[in-house]
Amino acid sequence: MTHYSMYINGEWVGKDYETKAVINPANQKEVGTVPNGGKDDTTRAIDAAHKAFQSWSRTTAYERADYLEKFYHLILDHEEDLAKTMTIEMGKPINESRGEVNYAASFIKWFAEEGKRIYGETIPAHVDGKRLQVWKKPVGVVASITPWNFPAAMLTRKMGPALAAGCTIVIKPSSDSPITAIKLMELCEKAGFPKGVVNLVTGPSSEIGDTVMSDKRVRKVTFTGSTEVGKTLIRQSADDVKNLSLELGGHAPLIVLDDANVGVAVKGVMASKFRNAGQTCICANRVYVQSGIYDKFVEKFSEAVTKLKVGDGLNEEVDIGPLINKAGLEKVQHHVDNAVNSGASVVVGGKTREEGEGVFYEPTVLKDVDPNMVIMNEETFGPVAPVQKIETDAEAVKLANDTEYGLAAYVFTENVARGMQLIEQLEYGIVGWNDGGPSAAQVPFGGFKESGIGREGGHEGIEAFIESQYVSIGMN
Repeated sequence: MTHYSMYINGEWVGKDYETKAVINPANQKEVGTVPNGGKDDTTRAIDAAHKAFQSWSRTTAYERADYLEKFYHLILDHEEDLAKTMTIEMGKPINESRGEVNYAASFIKWFAEEGKRIYGETIPAHVDGKRLQVWKKPVGVVASITPWNFPAAMLTRKMGPALAAGCTIVIKPSSDSPITAIKLMELCEKAGFPKGVVNLVTGPSSEIGDTVMSDKRVRKVTFTGSTEVGKTLIRQSADDVKNLSLELGGHAPLIVLDDANVGVAVKGVMASKFRNAGQTCICANRVYVQSGIYDKFVEKFSEAVTKLKVGDGLNEEVDIGPLINKAGLEKVQHHVDNAVNSGASVVVGGKTREEGEGVFYEPTVLKDVDPNMVIMNEETFGPVAPVQKIETDAEAVKLANDTEYGLAAYVFTENVARGMQLIEQLEYGIVGWNDGGPSAAQVPFGGFKESGIGREGGHEGIEAFIESQYVSIGMN
């Protein structure tokens, strides 16, 4: 059993604190403990980040890129250790964890280069004797609050642009999967980041979050998590008019039109729906299939789902790991029971899987669902795919947009004009067209409506950490 520490101002602290156990959801065993830090530790981390900002913000983009490049290579060098840690603390199958480590590293690589392309402007003056310029400056101290389901990638997607822009950062990882983040801090230390540039605090979310939101020196908060918590952060940000980036909940529709390649569509749904046991914010939650190919799709899709192997993620052959906890399991079962009691049929799965003390649910396909069922209105966060029959493209759009969320959507059609016309009507920030895995470091990630504010990734990802300063220069 390892007792991990917090990382504040270049030092490892909290070894003598009360601790919280981190539990492996595959077997309910403790895998380590982390300190129960709180207000004082968070304030110390902000102190360190504020002090370090004075010098870090004045380093050149090339100097910052050198640190990030070292960090990037260290992540790749420690891929297996990070992947195993991730699987043990939150259950993700080991091959997916390896993929996430590389995905996480890609954000550091991308923003190491993107930081060199933060360009100002010279604007034509409206009168003689003036020069008008726009200078770009880092926003300041950043607080990053990250979720349990992608403990490496959601951290680097925030760290990369913040550090490349010249900001310093205080990180609060999820209490369910903090060890991956701590190991990334160890690599930051090896990369040689100056003291105070990167800090990590573990402990109760409410106490750490309240401290971050009430400290005027924290100029920006970047958060990935539920819409409910995001709304709380918006309210708390009002007093200081704090800069926010929020990547919140989703309820992704996946539309299969009758001219789609069924094999491609099945492959796409499998990639989207069952990654991380359905515990992703952009996974397909509602599958709408036109009646002309409905039966064929359900048959082929169900055949593919029956081949998925459930178990401990450390097993190289496993496709579906455990859910994060028993509350998550109960929610999934409630969604399935409600659908069945309301007229849906279970084609595959539909129940918990006994695997020792683990929290497992069978990959499940439901057919004959309708819009009134709970599963079609709430994010399930589990390996369940409800399939509804539809008739027209207009019906698909109406059902897809009938939600307060707007993060990701998926469309499968071989007709280019039809696909473009349909996608133009979808109220979603991300659309996969014949593609179940649209995420990448070089593209913007974020949603419409109650799915968030701002974008992460791509060139837009670094703009979120920059302020524009307009300078009017009199030359007479």
